[in-house]
Amino acid sequence: MDKQDLQQLLLVDNDKGEKKRFELDIEGKIAFVDYMISKQQIIYLTHTEVPVGLEGKGVGSALVQKVLEHVAASNLKMAPLCPFVAAYLKRHPEMAKGLLAPGFSVG
Repeated sequence: MDKQDLQQLLLVDNDKGEKKRFELDIEGKIAFVDYMISKQQIIYLTHTEVPVGLEGKGVGSALVQKVLEHVAASNLKMAPLCPFVAAYLKRHPEMAKGLLAPGFSVG
């Protein structure tokens, strides 16, 4: 699966149940970012996971990009607690513009 194919995948906001997460279904495997939303409408991105067979293929980056686009479209502020998300934002600081919650930075 190449990057263009990854961009065509639909991001699913699975907010049912105790754990909330954004998911991408790739070839029957689920890559996801866990999150929580505070009463102040800050979304805390807490954990990213990509199935072993999909690692190193750009799935994590495509997932994070789609999550950030969703956060922006939802007018939320974000706290990137997940090390993978934070590393992505260091490589792509333009994606964090206007999204970071007070007290959070990329750098």
